[in-house]
Amino acid sequence: MRLSRASSKRHGKYSPAESLHGTETSPLFCRNALRPSRTSARQSAVSSSPPRQRRYMKGLELSRRFYEEFGAPMIAEQFPEYRDRIAVGLVGHGSECFGYDDDISRDHDYGPGFCMFLTDEDEQKIGFRLFRAYSKLPHEYLGVSQSKRSAAEECRGVMRISDFYRNTLGGIIIPERWQEWYFTPAAAFAEATNGAVFTDPLGEFTRIREALLHGMPEDVRLKRLASHLLALAQYGQYNFGRCIDHGEKAAAMISLSRFSERYASLICLVSGRWAPYYKWTARAAREQREWALEASLLDELPTLAVNDARSCFECIEQLSSTVIDWLVEQKLAPQLGDYLEPYAYAVNDNIKTEQIRNMPLGTD
Repeated sequence: MRLSRASSKRHGKYSPAESLHGTETSPLFCRNALRPSRTSARQSAVSSSPPRQRRYMKGLELSRRFYEEFGAPMIAEQFPEYRDRIAVGLVGHGSECFGYDDDISRDHDYGPGFCMFLTDEDEQKIGFRLFRAYSKLPHEYLGVSQSKRSAAEECRGVMRISDFYRNTLGGIIIPERWQEWYFTPAAAFAEATNGAVFTDPLGEFTRIREALLHGMPEDVRLKRLASHLLALAQYGQYNFGRCIDHGEKAAAMISLSRFSERYASLICLVSGRWAPYYKWTARAAREQREWALEASLLDELPTLAVNDARSCFECIEQLSSTVIDWLVEQKLAPQLGDYLEPYAYAVNDNIKTEQIRNMPLGTD
């Protein structure tokens, strides 16, 4: 059994030559709507003032230095018999765990601290004592103190290895069925495998981490890829231009936003990386060297959409063409034209597991 193809009349590629009001330039918004208010002008003046010279220390660096100066000696002196069984690092929720934090991030989830991961057995034996010892470490380090309203406090300190992965992945540690690999959000896997592990002499935490990073079944990867391709065709190549012609400005921006998010997610997927949640997906895509140009073009789309919708549509087509070239090079699909939807079904046809192959391709 194969998936049925959607009607080309209903889902055919949208042609800007036939529409976009037949103009060379089709602004999505009137320029008066973009005129800044006095308040925003004052804010702009503040933001454009010379930056402070103080160097911002990334949360990962702060955490590592805090552990090396205070955490490692504490473990060695007070828990010598367990020093070869405790994994330490900074992993999980927050921009600092992805290395994306900056000076603006200081207002939350920023401060000295680290995670200590124990097996269930070790946590029963020393968990409370280790927590007490950790809580006595300095609350301020290098002039930085942990914000009391920070959610990061709940993600630092002592925790079971099993609890960390179950809480992050929704009740699983290492997926055992393809359904767990497919239906667990990519952002959850990203949080479970981000950051840095400073030390893991026992190796259990890292063993699970590596399995999550590299264990996705190929059929699941292909299904995720096919779903991204269908979404790119619908949101970018088809609906963006139609929304403009309908005068649906908000809908056009929603379509463009979803196209951009899916494109960045596709870059992460084909680069072997779990895409973080939407706020950082484009940032993660820009870090993939082979797709750096395409990821940078995503940053141009919002400006193009405001100033010249036709150029924005052409950029969408350029980005889509690059994906098609990659699919053909990887022998995942033959040449099927310049619309991405047929490529989605061609990629789906490569899936060997019938149950996965016959699932609908979702765009949301």
